[in-house]
Amino acid sequence: MPNTFHITTFGCQMNAADSDWLSRSLVARGFVPVAADKATIHILNTCSVRDKPEQKVYSEIGRIRSATGNSPDILVCVGGCVAQQVGEKLFKRFSQVRLVFGTDGIASAPDAIARLAEAKRLRISLIDFADRFEERDAALDGETVPPAAFVNIMQGCDNFCAYCIVPYVRGRQKSRDADAVLAECAGLLERGAKEITLLGQNVNAYGLDLGVTVGNGRSAFGDLLYRVAALPNLSRLRFVTPHPKDMGPDMARAFADLPMLAPRLHLPLQSGSDEILRRMGRKYDTARFLELVTELKAARPEMHFSTDIIVGFPGETEEQFQETLSFMERVGFAGSFSFAYSDRPGTRASLLGDKLDKKTKFDRLARLQAWQYAFASDLLARMQGETVRVLLEGEAAAKDPVPGAVYWQGREERGHSVIVRMMREAPPGGWLGETVPVRVTGASMHGLKGDLA
Repeated sequence: MPNTFHITTFGCQMNAADSDWLSRSLVARGFVPVAADKATIHILNTCSVRDKPEQKVYSEIGRIRSATGNSPDILVCVGGCVAQQVGEKLFKRFSQVRLVFGTDGIASAPDAIARLAEAKRLRISLIDFADRFEERDAALDGETVPPAAFVNIMQGCDNFCAYCIVPYVRGRQKSRDADAVLAECAGLLERGAKEITLLGQNVNAYGLDLGVTVGNGRSAFGDLLYRVAALPNLSRLRFVTPHPKDMGPDMARAFADLPMLAPRLHLPLQSGSDEILRRMGRKYDTARFLELVTELKAARPEMHFSTDIIVGFPGETEEQFQETLSFMERVGFAGSFSFAYSDRPGTRASLLGDKLDKKTKFDRLARLQAWQYAFASDLLARMQGETVRVLLEGEAAAKDPVPGAVYWQGREERGHSVIVRMMREAPPGGWLGETVPVRVTGASMHGLKGDLA
Protein backbone atom coordinates (compact mmCIF):
# COMPACT_ATOMS: atom_id res chain seq x y z
CA MET A 1 0.00 0.00 0.00
CA PRO A 2 1.52 3.37 -0.98
CA ASN A 3 2.37 6.00 1.60
CA THR A 4 -0.05 8.92 1.59
CA PHE A 5 0.92 12.49 2.44
CA HIS A 6 -0.54 15.94 2.88
CA ILE A 7 1.43 19.22 2.92
CA THR A 8 0.18 22.28 4.82
CA THR A 9 2.01 25.49 3.93
CA PHE A 10 2.27 28.59 6.10
CA GLY A 11 3.82 31.92 5.16
CA CYS A 12 5.49 33.24 2.05
CA GLN A 13 5.57 32.33 -1.63
CA MET A 14 9.03 30.83 -1.13
CA ASN A 15 7.46 28.30 1.23
CA ALA A 16 4.70 27.63 -1.32
CA ALA A 17 7.30 26.99 -4.03
CA ASP A 18 9.26 24.69 -1.70
CA SER A 19 6.07 22.76 -0.90
CA ASP A 20 5.28 22.35 -4.60
CA TRP A 21 8.75 20.93 -5.19
CA LEU A 22 8.53 18.65 -2.17
CA SER A 23 5.20 17.29 -3.37
CA ARG A 24 6.57 16.58 -6.86
CA SER A 25 9.63 14.91 -5.38
CA LEU A 26 7.57 12.64 -3.12
CA VAL A 27 5.24 11.69 -5.97
CA ALA A 28 8.28 10.72 -8.03
CA ARG A 29 9.20 8.33 -5.18
CA GLY A 30 5.76 6.67 -5.24
CA PHE A 31 4.06 8.64 -2.45
CA VAL A 32 0.43 9.69 -3.01
CA PRO A 33 -0.92 13.17 -2.15
CA VAL A 34 -4.31 13.04 -0.38
CA ALA A 35 -6.61 15.17 1.75
CA ALA A 36 -5.41 15.81 5.29
CA ASP A 37 -7.88 13.37 6.89
CA LYS A 38 -6.61 10.53 4.66
CA ALA A 39 -2.86 11.11 5.11
CA THR A 40 -0.45 8.97 7.10
CA ILE A 41 2.32 11.55 6.60
CA HIS A 42 1.66 15.18 7.51
CA ILE A 43 4.19 17.79 6.39
CA LEU A 44 3.99 21.31 7.81
CA ASN A 45 6.07 23.89 5.97
CA THR A 46 6.20 26.69 8.48
CA CYS A 47 6.73 30.43 8.97
CA SER A 48 8.00 32.29 12.04
CA VAL A 49 8.31 35.82 10.66
CA ARG A 50 5.53 36.80 13.07
CA ASP A 51 4.27 35.18 16.23
CA LYS A 52 0.77 34.34 14.96
CA PRO A 53 1.85 31.96 12.14
CA GLU A 54 4.14 30.19 14.60
CA GLN A 55 1.25 29.60 17.00
CA LYS A 56 -0.84 28.25 14.11
CA VAL A 57 1.79 25.57 13.58
CA TYR A 58 1.50 24.34 17.16
CA SER A 59 -2.28 24.36 16.87
CA GLU A 60 -2.11 22.32 13.65
CA ILE A 61 0.17 19.71 15.24
CA GLY A 62 -2.29 19.50 18.13
CA ARG A 63 -5.19 19.07 15.71
CA ILE A 64 -3.38 16.20 13.94
CA ARG A 65 -2.62 14.54 17.28
CA SER A 66 -6.26 14.82 18.34
CA ALA A 67 -7.66 13.61 14.99
CA THR A 68 -5.35 10.58 14.87
CA GLY A 69 -5.46 9.61 18.51
CA ASN A 70 -1.73 10.34 18.74
CA SER A 71 -1.17 7.15 16.73
CA PRO A 72 2.52 6.19 16.35
CA ASP A 73 1.70 5.15 12.76
CA ILE A 74 1.20 8.83 11.86
CA LEU A 75 4.37 10.67 10.81
CA VAL A 76 4.50 14.44 11.28
CA CYS A 77 7.29 16.39 9.59
CA VAL A 78 7.90 20.05 10.45
CA GLY A 79 9.93 22.11 8.02
CA GLY A 80 10.73 25.73 7.31
CA CYS A 81 11.35 28.60 9.68
CA VAL A 82 9.70 27.26 12.85
CA ALA A 83 11.66 24.02 12.47
CA GLN A 84 14.86 26.03 12.09
CA GLN A 85 14.04 28.17 15.11
CA VAL A 86 12.71 25.53 17.52
CA GLY A 87 14.67 22.54 16.23
CA GLU A 88 14.72 19.27 18.15
CA LYS A 89 12.57 20.70 20.97
CA LEU A 90 9.67 19.74 18.71
CA PHE A 91 10.56 16.07 19.29
CA LYS A 92 10.13 16.48 23.03
CA ARG A 93 6.87 18.39 22.76
CA PHE A 94 5.14 16.26 20.10
CA SER A 95 5.70 12.50 19.91
CA GLN A 96 4.40 12.22 16.32
CA VAL A 97 7.00 14.70 15.05
CA ARG A 98 9.87 12.59 13.74
CA LEU A 99 11.42 14.94 11.18
CA VAL A 100 12.42 18.56 11.53
CA PHE A 101 14.04 20.12 8.50
CA GLY A 102 15.20 23.70 8.28
CA THR A 103 15.25 26.02 5.34
CA ASP A 104 18.53 24.58 4.07
CA GLY A 105 17.48 21.01 4.84
CA ILE A 106 14.58 20.71 2.43
CA ALA A 107 16.78 19.25 -0.33
CA SER A 108 17.32 16.18 1.88
CA ALA A 109 13.74 15.99 3.17
CA PRO A 110 12.29 13.57 0.55
CA ASP A 111 14.94 10.92 1.25
CA ALA A 112 14.48 11.44 5.00
CA ILE A 113 10.70 11.02 4.72
CA ALA A 114 11.14 7.83 2.69
CA ARG A 115 13.47 6.47 5.36
CA LEU A 116 11.14 7.43 8.23
CA ALA A 117 8.17 5.78 6.51
CA GLU A 118 10.03 2.47 6.92
CA ALA A 119 11.73 3.05 10.28
CA LYS A 120 8.87 3.78 12.68
CA ARG A 121 11.00 4.76 15.69
CA LEU A 122 13.63 6.83 13.93
CA ARG A 123 13.84 10.61 14.25
CA ILE A 124 15.83 12.85 11.91
CA SER A 125 16.94 16.47 12.30
CA LEU A 126 18.06 18.50 9.27
CA ILE A 127 18.61 21.97 10.67
CA ASP A 128 22.24 22.79 9.90
CA PHE A 129 22.83 25.79 7.65
CA ALA A 130 24.67 25.14 4.38
CA ASP A 131 27.49 27.33 3.09
CA ARG A 132 25.92 27.54 -0.36
CA PHE A 133 22.57 27.04 -2.05
CA GLU A 134 21.89 23.31 -2.15
CA GLU A 135 20.68 22.49 -5.65
CA ARG A 136 18.02 19.84 -5.95
CA ASP A 137 16.37 17.80 -8.66
CA ALA A 138 13.61 19.93 -10.21
CA ALA A 139 11.39 16.81 -10.13
CA LEU A 140 9.64 17.80 -13.35
CA ASP A 141 9.88 14.58 -15.39
CA GLY A 142 6.46 13.85 -16.86
CA GLU A 143 4.83 16.57 -14.77
CA THR A 144 2.45 19.21 -16.00
CA VAL A 145 2.69 22.48 -14.10
CA PRO A 146 0.24 25.33 -13.46
CA PRO A 147 0.22 28.37 -15.76
CA ALA A 148 1.79 30.56 -13.06
CA ALA A 149 4.96 29.00 -11.60
CA PHE A 150 7.46 30.07 -8.93
CA VAL A 151 11.24 29.65 -8.90
CA ASN A 152 13.45 30.26 -5.86
CA ILE A 153 16.68 31.96 -6.95
CA MET A 154 18.28 32.45 -3.53
CA GLN A 155 17.96 31.66 0.14
CA GLY A 156 18.49 33.77 3.26
CA CYS A 157 19.26 37.42 3.83
CA ASP A 158 22.21 39.57 4.92
CA ASN A 159 20.29 42.68 5.98
CA PHE A 160 19.52 41.98 9.67
CA CYS A 161 16.72 44.55 9.91
CA ALA A 162 16.01 45.21 13.58
CA TYR A 163 12.61 43.49 13.64
CA CYS A 164 13.30 40.56 11.32
CA ILE A 165 14.03 36.93 12.19
CA VAL A 166 14.73 35.83 8.59
CA PRO A 167 18.57 35.87 8.76
CA TYR A 168 18.37 33.72 11.90
CA VAL A 169 15.99 31.09 10.50
CA ARG A 170 16.94 31.16 6.80
CA GLY A 171 20.61 31.96 7.23
CA ARG A 172 22.88 34.28 5.32
CA GLN A 173 22.25 35.04 1.66
CA LYS A 174 23.04 32.17 -0.74
CA SER A 175 22.37 32.68 -4.46
CA ARG A 176 21.71 29.90 -6.94
CA ASP A 177 23.81 29.44 -10.04
CA ALA A 178 22.18 31.39 -12.88
CA ASP A 179 22.33 28.43 -15.27
CA ALA A 180 20.44 26.29 -12.75
CA VAL A 181 17.75 28.97 -12.44
CA LEU A 182 17.44 29.19 -16.22
CA ALA A 183 17.23 25.41 -16.57
CA GLU A 184 14.40 25.22 -14.03
CA CYS A 185 12.53 28.08 -15.69
CA ALA A 186 12.92 26.46 -19.12
CA GLY A 187 11.65 23.14 -17.75
CA LEU A 188 8.57 24.79 -16.29
CA LEU A 189 7.83 26.63 -19.52
CA GLU A 190 8.18 23.43 -21.54
CA ARG A 191 5.55 21.79 -19.31
CA GLY A 192 2.89 24.46 -19.59
CA ALA A 193 3.88 27.42 -17.42
CA LYS A 194 3.25 30.82 -19.00
CA GLU A 195 4.23 33.06 -16.11
CA ILE A 196 7.35 32.80 -13.94
CA THR A 197 7.83 34.54 -10.60
CA LEU A 198 11.43 34.68 -9.32
CA LEU A 199 11.58 34.45 -5.52
CA GLY A 200 14.04 35.52 -2.85
CA GLN A 201 14.04 37.16 0.59
CA ASN A 202 15.98 40.02 -0.98
CA VAL A 203 15.63 39.06 -4.60
CA ASN A 204 17.42 42.00 -6.20
CA ALA A 205 20.54 41.32 -4.10
CA TYR A 206 20.90 38.11 -6.10
CA GLY A 207 24.52 37.32 -6.91
CA LEU A 208 26.10 39.74 -4.44
CA ASP A 209 27.24 36.87 -2.21
CA LEU A 210 28.90 35.19 -5.20
CA GLY A 211 30.75 38.32 -6.26
CA VAL A 212 29.04 38.22 -9.65
CA THR A 213 29.86 41.21 -11.85
CA VAL A 214 28.11 41.90 -15.13
CA GLY A 215 29.06 45.38 -16.28
CA ASN A 216 27.18 47.88 -18.43
CA GLY A 217 25.45 49.21 -15.32
CA ARG A 218 23.48 45.99 -14.90
CA SER A 219 23.29 44.04 -11.64
CA ALA A 220 23.50 40.26 -11.50
CA PHE A 221 19.77 40.20 -10.81
CA GLY A 222 19.07 42.54 -13.70
CA ASP A 223 21.10 40.29 -15.98
CA LEU A 224 19.12 37.27 -14.78
CA LEU A 225 15.85 39.04 -15.60
CA TYR A 226 16.95 39.62 -19.19
CA ARG A 227 18.09 36.01 -19.55
CA VAL A 228 14.84 34.56 -18.20
CA ALA A 229 12.82 36.98 -20.34
CA ALA A 230 14.53 35.57 -23.45
CA LEU A 231 13.27 32.02 -22.81
CA PRO A 232 10.68 30.68 -25.28
CA ASN A 233 7.00 30.37 -24.29
CA LEU A 234 7.24 32.98 -21.51
CA SER A 235 4.28 35.37 -21.43
CA ARG A 236 4.89 37.11 -18.11
CA LEU A 237 7.71 37.56 -15.64
CA ARG A 238 7.45 38.77 -12.04
CA PHE A 239 9.76 38.91 -9.03
CA VAL A 240 9.38 39.22 -5.28
CA THR A 241 10.57 40.52 -2.85
CA PRO A 242 13.01 43.34 -3.68
CA HIS A 243 14.62 45.56 -1.05
CA PRO A 244 14.48 49.30 -1.81
CA LYS A 245 18.12 49.79 -0.80
CA ASP A 246 19.26 47.41 -3.58
CA MET A 247 17.06 48.83 -6.34
CA GLY A 248 19.36 50.42 -8.92
CA PRO A 249 18.57 52.24 -12.18
CA ASP A 250 18.83 48.97 -14.10
CA MET A 251 15.48 47.91 -12.62
CA ALA A 252 13.64 50.80 -14.24
CA ARG A 253 15.44 50.03 -17.50
CA ALA A 254 14.32 46.40 -17.26
CA PHE A 255 10.69 47.42 -16.89
CA ALA A 256 11.07 49.71 -19.91
CA ASP A 257 12.90 47.10 -22.03
CA LEU A 258 11.00 43.89 -21.19
CA PRO A 259 7.29 43.94 -22.09
CA MET A 260 6.76 40.56 -20.39
CA LEU A 261 7.93 42.02 -17.05
CA ALA A 262 4.55 42.57 -15.44
CA PRO A 263 3.81 46.16 -14.30
CA ARG A 264 3.19 45.24 -10.66
CA LEU A 265 5.85 45.43 -7.98
CA HIS A 266 5.75 44.56 -4.30
CA LEU A 267 8.13 47.09 -2.73
CA PRO A 268 8.26 46.88 1.09
CA LEU A 269 8.12 50.27 2.78
CA GLN A 270 7.64 49.11 6.43
CA SER A 271 7.16 52.69 7.71
CA GLY A 272 6.58 56.17 6.31
CA SER A 273 8.61 57.74 9.12
CA ASP A 274 12.29 58.35 8.41
CA GLU A 275 13.11 58.04 12.11
CA ILE A 276 11.37 54.66 12.36
CA LEU A 277 13.08 53.49 9.16
CA ARG A 278 16.42 54.46 10.69
CA ARG A 279 15.65 52.54 13.89
CA MET A 280 14.53 49.55 11.83
CA GLY A 281 17.89 49.58 10.02
CA ARG A 282 16.26 49.75 6.58
CA LYS A 283 19.08 51.84 4.97
CA TYR A 284 16.81 54.09 2.89
CA ASP A 285 14.50 56.99 3.65
CA THR A 286 11.12 58.05 2.28
CA ALA A 287 12.74 60.41 -0.23
CA ARG A 288 14.70 57.53 -1.78
CA PHE A 289 11.63 55.30 -1.78
CA LEU A 290 9.59 57.95 -3.57
CA GLU A 291 12.42 58.43 -6.07
CA LEU A 292 12.28 54.72 -6.88
CA VAL A 293 8.52 54.85 -7.38
CA THR A 294 8.92 57.84 -9.70
CA GLU A 295 11.63 56.11 -11.77
CA LEU A 296 9.58 52.93 -12.12
CA LYS A 297 6.39 54.78 -13.06
CA ALA A 298 8.33 56.73 -15.68
CA ALA A 299 9.44 53.40 -17.16
CA ARG A 300 5.93 51.85 -16.93
CA PRO A 301 3.19 54.44 -16.31
CA GLU A 302 0.59 51.71 -15.70
CA MET A 303 2.64 50.28 -12.80
CA HIS A 304 0.80 49.34 -9.59
CA PHE A 305 2.65 48.94 -6.29
CA SER A 306 1.96 46.92 -3.16
CA THR A 307 3.93 47.02 0.08
CA ASP A 308 4.54 45.73 3.62
CA ILE A 309 3.86 47.89 6.67
CA ILE A 310 4.66 47.34 10.35
CA VAL A 311 2.67 49.52 12.74
CA GLY A 312 3.52 49.99 16.39
CA PHE A 313 7.30 49.53 16.11
CA PRO A 314 8.88 50.25 19.53
CA GLY A 315 8.76 53.98 20.22
CA GLU A 316 6.46 54.82 17.29
CA THR A 317 4.49 57.98 18.05
CA GLU A 318 1.06 58.90 16.72
CA GLU A 319 2.74 61.56 14.59
CA GLN A 320 5.07 58.97 13.06
CA PHE A 321 2.12 56.69 12.36
CA GLN A 322 0.37 59.58 10.61
CA GLU A 323 3.51 60.03 8.48
CA THR A 324 3.06 56.43 7.35
CA LEU A 325 -0.59 57.01 6.42
CA SER A 326 0.30 60.19 4.52
CA PHE A 327 3.12 58.50 2.65
CA MET A 328 0.94 55.53 1.68
CA GLU A 329 -1.60 57.92 0.24
CA ARG A 330 1.13 59.82 -1.62
CA VAL A 331 2.39 56.64 -3.30
CA GLY A 332 -1.08 55.17 -3.76
CA PHE A 333 -0.43 51.51 -2.96
CA ALA A 334 -2.80 49.12 -4.70
CA GLY A 335 -2.45 46.73 -1.78
CA SER A 336 -0.52 46.18 1.42
CA PHE A 337 0.32 43.48 3.91
CA SER A 338 0.16 45.23 7.26
CA PHE A 339 0.90 43.88 10.71
CA ALA A 340 1.17 45.02 14.30
CA TYR A 341 4.77 44.76 15.52
CA SER A 342 5.56 41.64 17.56
CA ASP A 343 8.87 40.68 19.17
CA ARG A 344 10.78 37.91 17.43
CA PRO A 345 13.44 36.10 19.47
CA GLY A 346 17.02 37.19 18.91
CA THR A 347 16.26 40.36 16.94
CA ARG A 348 17.58 43.78 17.95
CA ALA A 349 14.08 45.24 18.17
CA SER A 350 13.10 42.68 20.81
CA LEU A 351 15.66 44.34 23.13
CA LEU A 352 14.34 47.85 22.62
CA GLY A 353 12.35 49.70 25.25
CA ASP A 354 9.29 51.87 24.57
CA LYS A 355 7.12 48.93 23.52
CA LEU A 356 3.61 49.99 22.60
CA ASP A 357 0.60 48.43 24.26
CA LYS A 358 -1.57 46.01 22.28
CA LYS A 359 -4.57 48.34 22.12
CA THR A 360 -2.55 51.18 20.56
CA LYS A 361 -0.91 48.89 18.00
CA PHE A 362 -4.15 47.28 16.88
CA ASP A 363 -6.01 50.59 16.77
CA ARG A 364 -3.37 51.93 14.38
CA LEU A 365 -3.46 48.73 12.35
CA ALA A 366 -7.24 49.01 11.99
CA ARG A 367 -6.99 52.62 10.80
CA LEU A 368 -4.30 51.78 8.27
CA GLN A 369 -6.22 48.80 6.94
CA ALA A 370 -9.40 50.90 6.67
CA TRP A 371 -7.52 53.41 4.51
CA GLN A 372 -6.11 50.59 2.36
CA TYR A 373 -9.54 49.01 1.92
CA ALA A 374 -11.07 52.30 0.76
CA PHE A 375 -8.19 53.16 -1.56
CA ALA A 376 -7.97 49.70 -3.16
CA SER A 377 -11.74 49.52 -3.61
CA ASP A 378 -11.75 52.88 -5.38
CA LEU A 379 -8.74 51.91 -7.52
CA LEU A 380 -10.42 48.73 -8.72
CA ALA A 381 -13.75 50.47 -9.27
CA ARG A 382 -12.01 52.94 -11.59
CA MET A 383 -10.85 50.00 -13.71
CA GLN A 384 -14.42 49.23 -14.78
CA GLY A 385 -14.75 49.57 -18.54
CA GLU A 386 -11.07 48.79 -19.16
CA THR A 387 -9.98 45.83 -21.23
CA VAL A 388 -7.28 43.84 -19.45
CA ARG A 389 -5.34 40.72 -20.40
CA VAL A 390 -5.93 37.80 -18.03
CA LEU A 391 -3.86 34.63 -17.71
CA LEU A 392 -6.43 31.90 -16.98
CA GLU A 393 -5.35 29.69 -14.08
CA GLY A 394 -8.44 27.60 -13.31
CA GLU A 395 -12.21 27.33 -13.30
CA ALA A 396 -14.14 29.49 -10.85
CA ALA A 397 -17.52 29.48 -9.13
CA ALA A 398 -19.86 32.37 -9.85
CA LYS A 399 -22.15 33.94 -7.25
CA ASP A 400 -25.03 34.40 -9.70
CA PRO A 401 -24.13 32.29 -12.75
CA VAL A 402 -25.67 33.07 -16.11
CA PRO A 403 -27.19 30.03 -17.86
CA GLY A 404 -24.84 28.74 -20.55
CA ALA A 405 -21.81 30.60 -19.21
CA VAL A 406 -18.63 29.11 -17.77
CA TYR A 407 -16.39 31.00 -15.37
CA TRP A 408 -12.62 31.07 -15.03
CA GLN A 409 -10.26 32.92 -12.72
CA GLY A 410 -6.85 34.41 -13.35
CA ARG A 411 -4.78 37.55 -12.93
CA GLU A 412 -4.33 40.52 -15.17
CA GLU A 413 -0.92 42.09 -15.79
CA ARG A 414 -0.99 44.31 -12.68
CA GLY A 415 -1.65 41.30 -10.49
CA HIS A 416 -5.35 41.83 -9.74
CA SER A 417 -7.51 38.72 -9.52
CA VAL A 418 -10.23 38.52 -12.19
CA ILE A 419 -13.29 36.26 -12.52
CA VAL A 420 -14.03 35.90 -16.25
CA ARG A 421 -17.42 34.99 -17.72
CA MET A 422 -17.16 32.94 -20.92
CA MET A 423 -20.05 32.77 -23.36
CA ARG A 424 -18.25 30.88 -26.10
CA GLU A 425 -16.66 27.49 -26.60
CA ALA A 426 -13.13 26.87 -25.44
CA PRO A 427 -10.28 26.74 -27.99
CA PRO A 428 -9.04 23.24 -29.00
CA GLY A 429 -6.44 23.14 -26.22
CA GLY A 430 -8.86 24.42 -23.56
CA TRP A 431 -8.81 27.67 -21.60
CA LEU A 432 -6.13 26.71 -19.05
CA GLY A 433 -3.01 28.82 -19.57
CA GLU A 434 -4.58 31.04 -22.22
CA THR A 435 -4.14 34.80 -21.97
CA VAL A 436 -7.39 36.45 -23.02
CA PRO A 437 -8.75 40.01 -23.32
CA VAL A 438 -11.40 40.74 -20.70
CA ARG A 439 -13.67 43.77 -20.42
CA VAL A 440 -13.99 44.68 -16.73
CA THR A 441 -17.63 44.90 -15.63
CA GLY A 442 -17.33 45.00 -11.85
CA ALA A 443 -14.98 45.25 -8.89
CA SER A 444 -14.66 44.53 -5.20
CA MET A 445 -11.90 45.01 -2.65
CA HIS A 446 -10.55 41.59 -3.56
CA GLY A 447 -10.59 41.72 -7.33
CA LEU A 448 -12.36 42.27 -10.62
CA LYS A 449 -14.94 40.51 -12.74
CA GLY A 450 -15.47 40.79 -16.46
CA ASP A 451 -16.54 39.29 -19.76
CA LEU A 452 -14.37 37.72 -22.40
CA ALA A 453 -13.85 40.52 -24.91
